[in-house]
Amino acid sequence: MNTQSDQAEGHDKWLRAPAMRSRFVIEVAAELVAMDDQHFKRARVQLRDKESDKDWRINLTAASTMESIDSVVNGEATLSMINPAAVLTMAYRGTGPFSSRLPLRLITTFPSSDACVLAVRKELGVKSFEDIAARTPALKLSVREQRDHCLHMVFDHVAQAAGFTAANLQSWGGELRYDASPRRAKALAIANGANAVFEEAACMWIDEAIEQGLEIASMSESTLKKLEAIGYRRAILSRRDFARLPHDIATLDFSGWAIFVRADLPEKLVSQICMAVEARKHLIPWQGNGPLPLERMCRDSPQTPMDVPLHPAAERYWKSRGYI
Repeated sequence: MNTQSDQAEGHDKWLRAPAMRSRFVIEVAAELVAMDDQHFKRARVQLRDKESDKDWRINLTAASTMESIDSVVNGEATLSMINPAAVLTMAYRGTGPFSSRLPLRLITTFPSSDACVLAVRKELGVKSFEDIAARTPALKLSVREQRDHCLHMVFDHVAQAAGFTAANLQSWGGELRYDASPRRAKALAIANGANAVFEEAACMWIDEAIEQGLEIASMSESTLKKLEAIGYRRAILSRRDFARLPHDIATLDFSGWAIFVRADLPEKLVSQICMAVEARKHLIPWQGNGPLPLERMCRDSPQTPMDVPLHPAAERYWKSRGYI
């Protein structure tokens, strides 16, 4: 049985008024972003000293767009995330859309296994990205409705590496169609006049695309090498995973949710962030079962790309837990 002193200690630890108020809004926000019929999905959590009227000192964001890179670099955000992890690699190296190297470091990488897919109507004869430049078809290409999604930047990079641009598509009589429902029945866009789809989340729609009469286009070795030089990784869509594919398809990786901070973030705060992740790993959802697999999230793998160094304090903490 708990003693009166135990109860008092527990009350002091968990039920202080500032903690109750903060936990209330955090948990409400967590429920709101999970609701299918609730449109606002991006979250920002801000913390400051309860006695201070100064700026909010800790800002944690879940934007996962180019905005997340900018907000951490300029100090507006303390921590953010980006998918695919390759975008953080480009920011760190100063390649792709980044003209200089940015002072960013990893905390950890959420595991995800994903790839980009170009699915095209068979009658167009496009079996590879390079065929688009060679055949100049009138592609009515369905792409992600969300204009600031990283997928649009990825498409531009792939197109350039394969020898064409979005402007070329339009000059050849094609168009970009910004369609909704990216993760559900994406191939249904074909019924609305599109004859090609570029999307990620391959496992959620590739089989249906094939059933709808589309072929999955590949990337040449030359195109992949150009993209790898920027900071991307290649991926293979395997017949082992997609039985309807006629053969394995070489394409571009879209894996990993990189969680990152500025390189100069104070080490004590970085350690506390890692401690918080460790303490809450059983409450944080991911694309698998059980608690967050931190033993996997601090090491490079196909599901957890880590081409950016860990923040030194994060590296020390994960080593102390035996994860590195």
